[in-house]
Amino acid sequence: MNNKKLQLPLYLLAALLFGLKTYVVYRFIFNISLENFLQEVILFINPFVTAFFIFAIAVWFQKRRQLKYTKYMILLGSLILYFNIVFYRNFSDFITIPLLFQGSNAADLGSSVLGLVEWWDIALFLDVIVVWYAAKKYGDNLLLQANKRYKRLAFALSIILLVVNYGLAQIERPQLLQRTFDREYLVKNIGVFNYHIYDAVLHSKSKAQRAFADGNELSEITDYMENETTINEKSELFGVAKDKNVIFISLESVQSFVINNTMNGQEVTPFLNELIDDSYYFENFYHQTEQGKTSDSEFLVENSLYPSSRGAVYFTHAQNDYHALPEIIGQHGYNSNVFHANNKSFWNRDVMYDNVGYERFYDINAYEETDENSVGWGLKDEEFFSQSMKYLQGLPQPFYSKFITLTNHYPFDLDEEDATIDKYNSNSKTLNQYFQTVRYTDESLREFFDDLKQSGLYEDSIIVIMGDHYGISDFHKKAMSQYLETEYNDYQHIQAQRVPFYIHIPGHDGEVISKIAGQIDVKPTLLHLLGIDTSNDLSFGTDLFLDERKDFIALRDGSFITDDYVYTKDQCFNRETGELLDSTNQLAGEGEDSVCQPYVEKVEKELSYSDQIVYGDLFRFYDFKD
Repeated sequence: MNNKKLQLPLYLLAALLFGLKTYVVYRFIFNISLENFLQEVILFINPFVTAFFIFAIAVWFQKRRQLKYTKYMILLGSLILYFNIVFYRNFSDFITIPLLFQGSNAADLGSSVLGLVEWWDIALFLDVIVVWYAAKKYGDNLLLQANKRYKRLAFALSIILLVVNYGLAQIERPQLLQRTFDREYLVKNIGVFNYHIYDAVLHSKSKAQRAFADGNELSEITDYMENETTINEKSELFGVAKDKNVIFISLESVQSFVINNTMNGQEVTPFLNELIDDSYYFENFYHQTEQGKTSDSEFLVENSLYPSSRGAVYFTHAQNDYHALPEIIGQHGYNSNVFHANNKSFWNRDVMYDNVGYERFYDINAYEETDENSVGWGLKDEEFFSQSMKYLQGLPQPFYSKFITLTNHYPFDLDEEDATIDKYNSNSKTLNQYFQTVRYTDESLREFFDDLKQSGLYEDSIIVIMGDHYGISDFHKKAMSQYLETEYNDYQHIQAQRVPFYIHIPGHDGEVISKIAGQIDVKPTLLHLLGIDTSNDLSFGTDLFLDERKDFIALRDGSFITDDYVYTKDQCFNRETGELLDSTNQLAGEGEDSVCQPYVEKVEKELSYSDQIVYGDLFRFYDFKD
């Protein structure tokens, strides 16, 4: 090839290749929904606009430094994009700044991360290879000696393109930057790299929020709670479990779609199905977690506050003042402890548990772990429950003991000898293995109940069982559509966020309760069962056994469920039928007539109030004893 004919500057080559790759990732790897032509246009132009802005900076450097800047920027940008791809494959979400500070968890991820890597991922770095090769082979001819006018023109053009991109995004999505909990909309409209810049700004803002808080913000929030969530009535079950032990079991990644359901003609959860008959079972109970997953579910149960939309509160605000469930029941004579066969520092639990009032954490060091009795993330559930019994029997009563299972954790690995049903057959390895690990957890629960009865603890305890969060993300739509025998659309995805919730009180008849409920309601419900007054507590949940309750369940991404509607991604569905009632694409514009619109404002207000409490550490200004 004649080098003198190569006139395309390296920075433009890099911008074109990187922009094209980013668009392909947006369109075919990220599961971003597009509803109209304008969204298509924005999604197409954004990668090239952002790439031009990033690589046009090269013209301000001297010739030789242009090569170095362009080479390393395309490598850095590709790595950032790839890390988001790997994260998205499991969580259908994008990385946030707080998550990067949770790097201490990375050593425990092991096979989970490896399971998200595909052999063809190398193709995602072809543009890097081309640019690096071109820089080495034709470097001199790809350099640009730009004058000041050219530099200013390139800079001005890149800014104009960004402004046009943002203007189109505002037309498509008014108040885009005010809906910060909806990361998909941010990425769809301003791109993943601009989203990361905006996320960094939000992170700095949230860090400053505590420093400038003075407690005056609480008056508006407490007024809201008194009007919306604080109900001074007491249900018929108030105090029914007074002085009884509480055994709380958090089921890793168990979703309600497996309950009372079959796979290949076999029950997936035979024990949990039987348990419904003599338990209070909430069939429309939703998890409300976000990026903190299990730790978020713990935070919700302990505090009846919403988790952060970015990162995990267990990491970002572990030192806040809280008025948590373990602390409250500790003041009523309860010994509170946690059983979880994992490293005590994972999700920063050792710090957070001490802060919210747990007296003892039985972590992996309390168990005998071997290659034979562990799989995936650690100790098998059967062995976990069995080894925990000796500690449970030695606790002073009454106690509150939380158990967190592990076996049904992504990537849902299970030893062949422990599998009692066959794998499912779909295009998703994740879903195929999921049913086997759910069944194993179910069988382990049956044995644990037997052990409780033999130990004499069963009759003096209430047993609460809750799924902590989803196990199957919407990255597996095709496989879920196959299993559910219906199109797995946005409505089905929200309904799949239902997780099992049982309150098992020995001697009580069972009842299936259909009212909508969520993890935000667990704390006040348990306190009322124990006969503890909550009139001086601050929470966004209400006792699930009361007839008068808040009329919506909010998910952390802004979606919500009411008695009549399911709302997600600007779409309002009939909750019973799944019929799309309206698509309020521009909520601040023509969307006012949507039947879901009044709830949109309520949900955003409640999520905002919870964020103010957490980010501002506002409970330090409140006297819960007065």
